Amino acid sequence: MTRLFGAAVAAACLTLLLAPGVTAPAAAAGNPYERGPAPTVASIEALRGSYAVAETAVSSLAVTGFGGGTIYYPTSTSDGTFGAVVISPGYTAYQSSIAWLGPRLASQGFVVFTIDTLTTLDQPDSRGRQLLAALDYLTQRSAVRGRVDASRLGVMGHSMGGGGTLEAAKSRPSLKAAVPLTAWNTDKTWPEITTPTLVVGADGDTIAPVATHSEPFYESLPGSLDKAYLELNGATHFTPNSSNTTIAKYSLSWLKRFIDDDTRYEQFLCPLPRPSLTIDEYRGTCPLGS
Repeated sequence: MTRLFGAAVAAACLTLLLAPGVTAPAAAAGNPYERGPAPTVASIEALRGSYAVAETAVSSLAVTGFGGGTIYYPTSTSDGTFGAVVISPGYTAYQSSIAWLGPRLASQGFVVFTIDTLTTLDQPDSRGRQLLAALDYLTQRSAVRGRVDASRLGVMGHSMGGGGTLEAAKSRPSLKAAVPLTAWNTDKTWPEITTPTLVVGADGDTIAPVATHSEPFYESLPGSLDKAYLELNGATHFTPNSSNTTIAKYSLSWLKRFIDDDTRYEQFLCPLPRPSLTIDEYRGTCPLGS
């Protein structure tokens, strides 16, 4: 009798799990933060991922601490909340210079906020504070705050915005990922950073040469930190201002691995990518998360 009762309970549970419209709790999954299908080389190089994306403009008059911007977000509500990343432009630039990253990353399962700074001349320390102010707005006051997991946040930026990315990571250790793009900063050493950081430099950069910027930035990060250095081949300081597959695929993989803790993307980061037509050099710590 006991055996029959147990079998009946098991059958009932199986029926429940397979019933239309019934899904297992997210916590039951191996990683509840995974978003989107299993990645492939084609999917991380694609101009768009699996999520439909909407956008909303944020006026500078409606915020404090930064200059407004545009929020790109997946329209789906069936997958729960998403990790988020704020991206800063560089010196004399506007959000339009890094806008291509908005829908590209959002369509892969992130809420992305490309921002304008208070003035186009703001230095990296100011841009770092503005990145954090934008994250606080996004998670606390924005129209899409209910779609964002405030515990899974990252920062990116170009040039002085990249320098600001390092400043933000230094100031807020709770950040899950940082990706400075051809970053510029007068501070060359970052031993205080505990946020997993992907430093992207360009071999032809004459404004922030890798020898005096990206390379020392990377080398000064703690040896115990999950970190990587990607030097683009045949690239300039302004390469991040246009749609770029190499920047997108490795930034996406880094954000997925550390904001979403999605180990499905580690295959694109470890073993270390080899030099190619688009990669001059790649350094890093593997395995990640160890």
